[in-house]
Amino acid sequence: MPIIRISLRAGTPPAERTTLVEGVYAALRETFAVAEGDLFAFVHEHEAANFHDGPDDLGIHRSDDPVAIQITANATRTTAQKRALYAAIACNLGRGPGVKPANVLVNLVEVVPENWSFGDGPMLDGPADP
Repeated sequence: MPIIRISLRAGTPPAERTTLVEGVYAALRETFAVAEGDLFAFVHEHEAANFHDGPDDLGIHRSDDPVAIQITANATRTTAQKRALYAAIACNLGRGPGVKPANVLVNLVEVVPENWSFGDGPMLDGPADP
């Protein structure tokens, strides 16, 4: 179950925030084979004074309405799957709430399975105790 964190400017309507989560989740299901119902997402809104970004980083021109997405997932996906994920997120968000692809920043944080507990305290999957 990946954890999705979406950061955006304050004042985004609730329906648009929901559409952002749905677009990222659909991309994860399509490219990372995330199971239906495996959804854990946080949406963070930031006032302009608390959201700083370079409008022309790496030759990509962004408007003043960026969407930063951080996904924490198991370190089990191929480079091709990651490329497909990034492209699917940009496509989905362009279709859904109409986010310009240049405004979509994605950061994937990969962890090993023993770094997860999804409730009640047990480790998800890890090495046996010595």
